[in-house]
Amino acid sequence: MLFSSLEFLYLFLPLTVLLYFLSPNGAKNYILLFASLVFYGIAEPSLLPLLLAVCLADFALGLAVEKSLFSQKEKRAKALVAVAMISNVGILFFFKYLDPLLSLFGAHTLGITLPVGISFYTFQAMSYVCDVYRRASRAQKDPLLFLTYVSLFPQLIAGPIVRYCDIDKALSKRKHSISLACDGIKLFCVGLAKKLILANSAGEEWERLAAYSKTDGTVLGAWLGVVFFAFQIYFDFSGYSDMARGLGKIFGFDFPENFRYPYAAKSITDFWRRWHITLSLWFREYVYIPLGGNRRGRARMYVNLLIVWSLTGLWHGATPNFLLWGLYFFVLLSLEKAFLLKWLSRAPSIATHAYAIFFILVGWLIFASDGTVGGIAYAGQLFGIGATPWNNDTLFELVRNIPFLIILAVGCTPLPKRTFERFFAKAPLAARVASSALAVLSLVISTCYVAASGYNPFLYFRF
Repeated sequence: MLFSSLEFLYLFLPLTVLLYFLSPNGAKNYILLFASLVFYGIAEPSLLPLLLAVCLADFALGLAVEKSLFSQKEKRAKALVAVAMISNVGILFFFKYLDPLLSLFGAHTLGITLPVGISFYTFQAMSYVCDVYRRASRAQKDPLLFLTYVSLFPQLIAGPIVRYCDIDKALSKRKHSISLACDGIKLFCVGLAKKLILANSAGEEWERLAAYSKTDGTVLGAWLGVVFFAFQIYFDFSGYSDMARGLGKIFGFDFPENFRYPYAAKSITDFWRRWHITLSLWFREYVYIPLGGNRRGRARMYVNLLIVWSLTGLWHGATPNFLLWGLYFFVLLSLEKAFLLKWLSRAPSIATHAYAIFFILVGWLIFASDGTVGGIAYAGQLFGIGATPWNNDTLFELVRNIPFLIILAVGCTPLPKRTFERFFAKAPLAARVASSALAVLSLVISTCYVAASGYNPFLYFRF
């Protein structure tokens, strides 16, 4: 079930909210747990036991780690953390990577179904055991409460990756208010509009241009297609993250921000401080720093970066293009650490922004390609290999999409939010009324879109 589906918007969510706020405080987490299991069970009924098994195993390991630390048995605690890491990574490998690897080597595949959200909930479960070991959190004593944390439906299938230490207190005690719930509803509606109105429309243009490139490709059409893909993946994923954060606010949680205007970046380093922030934070906290970070010399730092970015690429998928995508950013980030950032700090702002956007777009082509000849041919078209500069069809696509491209470009900057805040700076009541009206309008238009169109993909479902 997608957040952007009519079943979720007008059946599942209203019933869940109604039951949640009618229940006493002591039962609210159990209502959330029940709703989360139903939500996941509708999508993956046969794989619900896997989610439960992962949760219960890491719950038990967390208790065992804390007990070992309390008894000053450091080696045993480390061994238990290693068991948690190996078991979670093993489960992730089996379901996500085994079949693609078998296929890559020409072996018979097993037909394994990829569980929705497995990359997110295994990472959350692993981080919990690590946080207990690092004494960042106490071990949870209630298995149902821990299961609620891992399976929370607002962030279960697409993040953000919420670390246990960030919401352990809120799980036990949190505040609810009409104001907070209204803010959550508004944020959810913003995310819904980003997903349905902007991402889906950009995605249709990307698919049309990608198909066209196979028969009559042009340089203009290739770049236009990649631009649309870049907008699609941003508004798709950031829209879902906004919806998740909005739902969290409704139920009293403050989930971390996952996107901070990434296309406003002026370097690749800056981009990765703004894009999928919770994934970058997870790899920094649980891989890069434990490996030594930059504390053991520059050579070791680059080795650590290579490991982190190889894993970042593989986290997104098992096909070669994802590993290549991770290595691509490893090279760029290493060059920036070595000398490029110093050069960029002295360059004009427009030049640094153009540099970042160029390499981000090339990266998205690697991400979108499955590594076949078609993907390589498309990459060649970007630079004029085997393609004419433009033709009448691609010029028509550009001209007819100029208003939409302007909306997309402005929409991924802070400008709309800042303009709204400045306009209503001296009228807070009018601001609340206007934002509520815009939220209702977004919901109505989004509903029309989902009802009228059969095109409603979610790119990060497969991760």
